[in-house]
Amino acid sequence: MSTKPTSRQRLARAKFALPSFVTLLSIACGFGSIVISVDNAHIGAPSDYRLAAILLVLAGVFDALDGFVARLTKTQSSFGVQLDSIADVMNFGCAPGLLLYCYGFAQMGAAHPTLVRMGGLACFVFVTCGALRLARFNVMVGRTDPRYFVGMPITAGAACVASVVVAWPDPATTMAQCFAIIALMLAVGTLMVSTIRFPSSKHPRGKVMLALLAACAVLLAVLQTRFFVLFFLLYVSATLLLNIAWRMGWTGVAPPKVYED
Repeated sequence: MSTKPTSRQRLARAKFALPSFVTLLSIACGFGSIVISVDNAHIGAPSDYRLAAILLVLAGVFDALDGFVARLTKTQSSFGVQLDSIADVMNFGCAPGLLLYCYGFAQMGAAHPTLVRMGGLACFVFVTCGALRLARFNVMVGRTDPRYFVGMPITAGAACVASVVVAWPDPATTMAQCFAIIALMLAVGTLMVSTIRFPSSKHPRGKVMLALLAACAVLLAVLQTRFFVLFFLLYVSATLLLNIAWRMGWTGVAPPKVYED
């Protein structure tokens, strides 16, 4: 004889479903970005490309929130981890890859078909590198220093390429612009699968983080949409310089710990 679930049981089930619901909101943003990119491919409206890029940023916000909600409600689960990983492939691999393909090459199809194929290949490399980056992250949990990511996180990679669309939403119309986008996709993809250590924002350093946030707020007010391009340029440059300094023996910032297998 079955019994109806009590109010406490229903509340517990709803609590466990909450992080997954936030992840689904992230997926909705990623899917919305894909739909807008495809619909706008042969129109080339700058406002629609910018909206598609902003949706990817919003997907990143929900991606951060689902983990926060899971920790807050103590409802972490293997199901949530797998759902989040699948969502990341679509939201921060496929969606930005498709956005940059439509943004960078859709208007060039008739005049330069070979260039369009090259752009499609570069965007595919970006998606592939993002998927490999996620797979590596999943198998290396607990085996690397949690203060640093091995390779650029896929969320940062997606935000990096999307920031270009936010700053300059007019689609590419020259070969120089197309080659610049190809270089961008290949460079960010390479950073994602590299072994370069990127600092993790999950381990902030109090006053330093507050100072950085204040500086970012001022720059955002001054530069507006161009701020995001400058942010990622500085982020990548500072990370590369930090890794070079570690190789030269500098320990002013503690290098990542090496875990034995």
